[in-house]
Amino acid sequence: MSDADHRRWLAQAVDLALENLRAGGRPFGAVLVKDGVVVATGVNRMLATCDPSSHAEMEALRQAGPALGTVDLSGSVLYASGHPCPMCLAAAVMTRVAAVYYAFTNSDAEPYGFSSAAAYAALGVRTDPAPLPLKQLDVPGRTAADLYGG
Repeated sequence: MSDADHRRWLAQAVDLALENLRAGGRPFGAVLVKDGVVVATGVNRMLATCDPSSHAEMEALRQAGPALGTVDLSGSVLYASGHPCPMCLAAAVMTRVAAVYYAFTNSDAEPYGFSSAAAYAALGVRTDPAPLPLKQLDVPGRTAADLYGG
């Protein structure tokens, strides 16, 4: 797939995050794509469920398993509005997601209190090198302030 294809799916994840923010949730969205088809989406539901594991990426992964009839998500790509936290990255690795693309970095999210860098540091988890391809792409027309500052 081209960067344009990846940006299209990534824009969908950011749009989900913005919709979730407008609905009173946290500003995170995720889309899981396999063979060019959306398999599952998710938004951060921590506030709605009082479940600290209810991150957008986890919600998408939770939906993908039943949709595909397996926990082996080989060949799928996960698109996230923000850099995945260690829990979400671990779940992507454990389910054999092929790659993760994200729109906003931890540095972008830090001024708004949404960075997961401290969790990475506390756990001693490194993303360089990443355990799977982990790539940041910009989403034209969207900024971190649009998402996190809303």
